[in-house]
Amino acid sequence: MAGEVSRRLGSLQDMIFGKVSKTLITLGIAGVAAVVAWPQLADYVYPDGAKQAAGLREKLPEAVESMLPAYKASTSSGQQAAGGTPAAGRPGAGRPPGAGSPPGAGRSEARSGPPGRGGRSRGPRRPVPVLVAKATRGEIPYLIEALGSTKAFATVNVKSRVDSIIQKVLVADGAKVKEGDVLVELDSRQIRAQIRQAKAALAKDMAENEQSQRDVRRFEELLARRAGNRINVENARLKVATTAAAIEADKAQIDNLEVQLTYYTIKAPISGRIGIFNAKPGNTIRAGDNSATGVLVTIIQSAPIYVSFSLPQALLPEIRKAIETGIGEVTARPQGSTRSATGKLKLIENTIDTGTGTITVHAIFENLDELLWPGQLCDLRVVLRRDKEVLSVPREAIQSGQDGTYVFAVEDGVAKVKLVKIIRAQEGREILESGLEGNETVVIEGALSLRNGSRVQIRNNRPSNGQPKRDS
Repeated sequence: MAGEVSRRLGSLQDMIFGKVSKTLITLGIAGVAAVVAWPQLADYVYPDGAKQAAGLREKLPEAVESMLPAYKASTSSGQQAAGGTPAAGRPGAGRPPGAGSPPGAGRSEARSGPPGRGGRSRGPRRPVPVLVAKATRGEIPYLIEALGSTKAFATVNVKSRVDSIIQKVLVADGAKVKEGDVLVELDSRQIRAQIRQAKAALAKDMAENEQSQRDVRRFEELLARRAGNRINVENARLKVATTAAAIEADKAQIDNLEVQLTYYTIKAPISGRIGIFNAKPGNTIRAGDNSATGVLVTIIQSAPIYVSFSLPQALLPEIRKAIETGIGEVTARPQGSTRSATGKLKLIENTIDTGTGTITVHAIFENLDELLWPGQLCDLRVVLRRDKEVLSVPREAIQSGQDGTYVFAVEDGVAKVKLVKIIRAQEGREILESGLEGNETVVIEGALSLRNGSRVQIRNNRPSNGQPKRDS
């Protein structure tokens, strides 16, 4: 029983100690905040406290300090400005600032918009260190980034048109071939025998035709001497016509067989790179086999090659104009590679994908070095046009406020707020419609410590290209 009571008392003691500690910490933080907001209160705690609190207040960011009550250091007579401790002997002496007055007495009006616009005036402050860059005017491409995939210009599945046995495979798997190169030779002995047979039939019919022509001449001579009859002449002429027709049929049969003979030598129909042969010498292949084994090999033409990608349908007029004028340029970098290839916009699909609101565009690349491989993913940079005299600033220069977007322009060592209107962003720069002339020096680092009219100290050199060079 006594142990249980002791344990409960211990838990109660820990709980009370924890709450007291938290309370003390909270009070401490509140006290520090109070003397920072009203440095004159520190004089009630220890001598020269207001001076040290004011020094701490000076180290706060300007944006934070501007929200605190106004404070002015004591003069030699011990008087302070509004919002500070009244001089001794005056009404209200010894009361904290704001006592007996409405909340917020002695504060400046709230600011709106960019820092420093409509705020209270402040005494001179030390210059704010900043990094700067130049606003520029010049030619900037209308650039769009996209993700695309490569697609072979042509793909051919090589099949046999006759039933036969493979005698030779004349190229290696994966080899690069040209149109007309022999890939496979089939067993052609049977078709060659048929050709010889057809040629023999042709020779026989030609001989019979010659005999029939002699008969016609002999019967015509007999008929002229009144020693023969007309029926024999007509029969001989009919035999000539019949054998002549047989000769033509024999020639056609030979032509047909010689065409079939070419099927026994399988050549590359296009230039490209082949895959792996599905059948090797000794295998029997059949015409019309639509199975996987019916395809001897696949040839893919990758030079030239297509790269397909999707863009929003709102860009359709720009895409069509770029294709028509030939200025549409595409740079493709295969994922995982540091090299890139350059091609041209070639064509667009004839329908828009209603599900995504995009349209598929195809660019063509020469790809002679085979940098682009069929089926590969690529990071694309598409240039639809090139705009002249475009105003731009580095992206880091843009700030946002209640009045909109703005930049700090440095003029004679002073930062001034310039409201700007942005058209688009690309390649780390913001394209502006208005707000600057094009040769201003703008702040790209340190803007959070600035307000309109703040003095600045430039901490970098500005090379001619407008990009800042940081101090080492």
